[in-house]
Amino acid sequence: MFIVHVFIHVKPENLAGFNAATLANVKSSLLEPGIARFDLIAQIDDPNRFVLVEVYRTPEDAVKHKETTHYMAWRDAVAHMMAEPRSSIKFTNIVPGEEGWNTQNP
Repeated sequence: MFIVHVFIHVKPENLAGFNAATLANVKSSLLEPGIARFDLIAQIDDPNRFVLVEVYRTPEDAVKHKETTHYMAWRDAVAHMMAEPRSSIKFTNIVPGEEGWNTQNP
């Protein structure tokens, strides 16, 4: 698996718009066959900070995701909402192993 954590800091005045745009992107992303998980989590002590936990079956699936209409629409819609540029860290799984990931999206 190819796992990406995307760190996002949203301007407070853009919180509602960010949430709406991101939830739409998450729903569409979960329909992609190369995505095992696509989670949006919020920081407890700062409601303007989020992490997208994106789990792809292969690194190529991450590339394909960035070519989708819904990703490009999200990227363009939220660009002005950021308090700072997004950043990411890439990971590989240890546990669960490849067979431990859900083969169907939730």
